[in-house]
Amino acid sequence: MPPFDVPEGDPFGPHNLPYGVFSLPGEDSAPRVGVRLGDHVLDAGAAALALGSPYASLLARPTLNPLLAAGRTAWSDVRRALTAWVSVPSHRETIEPLFHPLSSVTLHLPFEVADYVDFYASENHARNVGRMFRPDAADSLTPNWKHLPIGYHGRSGTVVVSGTDVVRPSGQRKAPTDAAPVFGPSVRLDIEAEVGFVVGVPSAMGSPVGLSDFREHVFGLCLLNDWSARDIQAWEYVPLGPFLGKSFATSVSAWITPLDALDEARVAPPERTHELLPYLDDAAEEPGGFDLRISVSLNGHVISEPPFSTMYWTAAQQLAHMTVNGASLRTGDLYGSGTVSGPTERERGSLLELTWNGRDVLELPDGKRTFLENGDVVTLSAWAPGADGSHVGLGEVTGRVVAG
Repeated sequence: MPPFDVPEGDPFGPHNLPYGVFSLPGEDSAPRVGVRLGDHVLDAGAAALALGSPYASLLARPTLNPLLAAGRTAWSDVRRALTAWVSVPSHRETIEPLFHPLSSVTLHLPFEVADYVDFYASENHARNVGRMFRPDAADSLTPNWKHLPIGYHGRSGTVVVSGTDVVRPSGQRKAPTDAAPVFGPSVRLDIEAEVGFVVGVPSAMGSPVGLSDFREHVFGLCLLNDWSARDIQAWEYVPLGPFLGKSFATSVSAWITPLDALDEARVAPPERTHELLPYLDDAAEEPGGFDLRISVSLNGHVISEPPFSTMYWTAAQQLAHMTVNGASLRTGDLYGSGTVSGPTERERGSLLELTWNGRDVLELPDGKRTFLENGDVVTLSAWAPGADGSHVGLGEVTGRVVAG
């Protein structure tokens, strides 16, 4: 099928156009920026050169970082141009040879990750965790949870593109009944279904980024799986938080969806129950939530469908909070939403919650699970509502667990 003949209703039609980086078969093929249309990818740099775009130098690169750093005006101009190139018949003869079937290319990590921050923004997830580990507490949330977006700094060097195998991590672990810690492979390997936000324009150190500047700095979003070794994490995290139990791998999609493709998916966040400090008060801002419908599959079987619209803290609030102390942003910064979980059992975004810390066995057609086994393949997929009833697809993120 010709690349322009995208079937009606395809979630990767001209209304979407997510960005990635790909290479063609052959040792001499260099990575290059691509834009997805249906089941093809357009060589964006080559198209820009062929059509005389002033942004050709930003697109003829092996990474998205130059485009990310160029800013909102460039992002909007490039998106308008790409939409015209794939939609206007007069461009077809020029750019049709620059399309490649997705099945014939290799996809790469689309941007160089600068810093990585992971948040904890789902009230449903936080309450579930609180009920599991603090069952006698008067409130399942910690006292600070409704006042600020809780987060921690992760390890950017182990952010990997979808399709990369995840090696089961080893480390110290100690069950409550053990006399002493032991060392070995994690036996409670888990997932966290998340959404990642990609920063384009940097900020100066000492200059906080306000809520209204979210669109000036954040280029787009992607699905993210923050793999977690629950047994390693449980032993190490007091008092400084996640470390080796989280830093071994974080998988992201090969496709970054620009914010402009998701305008129709903007929704108000859940009603806030506590008064917010001014730098987090978004009552007068545009709706900060996104109506993303996520599916989590284990070995091809859907086990959860977490709704991102239920997230208490928005991406704009997270950006404001992580810079309010004067911390700077860098091009390629990535921050994760934290596990996305809804109010029902079918909407929980981690095995920790789905099995209630291993108490309840998850029944699958190919076997039983509490946590992940070697050979298991986890895939996150999602879509968002678009204009005129369309669907905007997010690139999936998948990973297979292999023995260490």
